[in-house]
Amino acid sequence: MANPFVHVELNTTDPAQAKTFYGKLFDWKMQDMPMPQGTYTLIDVGEGTGGGLMKQPIPGAPSAWLPYVVVNDIAAATQKAQSLGATICKEVTEVPNMGWFSIIMDPTGATLGLWKTKT
Repeated sequence: MANPFVHVELNTTDPAQAKTFYGKLFDWKMQDMPMPQGTYTLIDVGEGTGGGLMKQPIPGAPSAWLPYVVVNDIAAATQKAQSLGATICKEVTEVPNMGWFSIIMDPTGATLGLWKTKT
């Protein structure tokens, strides 16, 4: 199986401003989903890989885009990344009714999300 990019997420310091900006710039459709940690906004780009945006969860961190790559086995992929020199920023975490993700930082300092869809 190939490991394509499947989701791109914006962690932003100002979700309202980001929604307005990207909605007008690209005509993206935004759909808010209430969650225990706050609102998550799904981004429908029409064709291609969609994404989401949410309030930056790391205090003091700047706004940043985070791409996600689909994997067959989230635990094994996360462990393999670590064995190859990645830092685990977020351990495997379940998103209820959707799947699991982890966030890694590669040996060069680039951040990447890994995603396993619930089947």
